[in-house]
Amino acid sequence: MRFVGLTGGMGSGKSTVSAMLEERGAVLVDADRITRELQQPGTAVFDAIRERFGPQVIAADGTLDRQALADVVFTDPDELAALNAIVHPAVGEEIARRLGELTTDTTAESARPVILDIPLLVESGRWDLDALVVVDCDPELAVERLATGRGVAPEDARARMATQASRSERLAKADRVVHNDGDLADLEGQVDALWTWLTLS
Repeated sequence: MRFVGLTGGMGSGKSTVSAMLEERGAVLVDADRITRELQQPGTAVFDAIRERFGPQVIAADGTLDRQALADVVFTDPDELAALNAIVHPAVGEEIARRLGELTTDTTAESARPVILDIPLLVESGRWDLDALVVVDCDPELAVERLATGRGVAPEDARARMATQASRSERLAKADRVVHNDGDLADLEGQVDALWTWLTLS
């Protein structure tokens, strides 16, 4: 079983690449998906966030208001550190649990590459991986994508990106880079090549 990290800055297209790899047969461990699961009402993480940040980050339907929380933490390093102290250990523990299950898997699943889709993979430096793949694009293109695709204001996008590892830091750690400055057809071709590398190398 091969464990491969996948990371990239906001707006790079990392989630698109991870979805393409999953379609091709990879086992996906998605940190963002796990985070959303752990932040559902009734969980320990949700309760800790509500206690720390107050009712302003809770939506009318009782769920976490992610935009309200982002507005608080991405303009204040201390608040971001407080959120990370709540979320990251719980997410890390759940990822480790899932990887443990995969490690002991003796079915056909064990022959498939395992992709760890983790936004802050370079920053954490935590996981023992066989390879690291970085999805990269021009930062201003990423800002444009975030604005048009997710409705994130450019200044908000840049503030969030500033809390992540720099582009050069990610690229310096990469074993393989997917360049996502082109169109979808170009990206599909690169993912095909990446899949061949993951399964045959």
